[in-house]
Amino acid sequence: MIKHIVLFKLKEEVGKAEKLSVMNEFKAAIEALPTVIPMIRAIEVGLNMNPAETWHISLYSEFDSLEDLKSYATHPAHVEAAKILADVKSERSCVDYEV
Repeated sequence: MIKHIVLFKLKEEVGKAEKLSVMNEFKAAIEALPTVIPMIRAIEVGLNMNPAETWHISLYSEFDSLEDLKSYATHPAHVEAAKILADVKSERSCVDYEV
């Protein structure tokens, strides 16, 4: 099994209300993906509510194989969901590991 963990930081110049709106829109879009991308075994988006921390969004997901993860990453529904953060994201960090 492959675990895929991604952290997103939003741009500082983005206002608090817009950040919250975009974060919720992204969460809803990503968590709806298992209905259209069958290789997703689990997926969850966490919105950081601790203002003392650096990262705004975490994404946790599970796949049977690295090939399934690659298929998810290039799936049109995932690509469309990722666009939600395109204009407000300043950084992305990712780790994929096998268990």
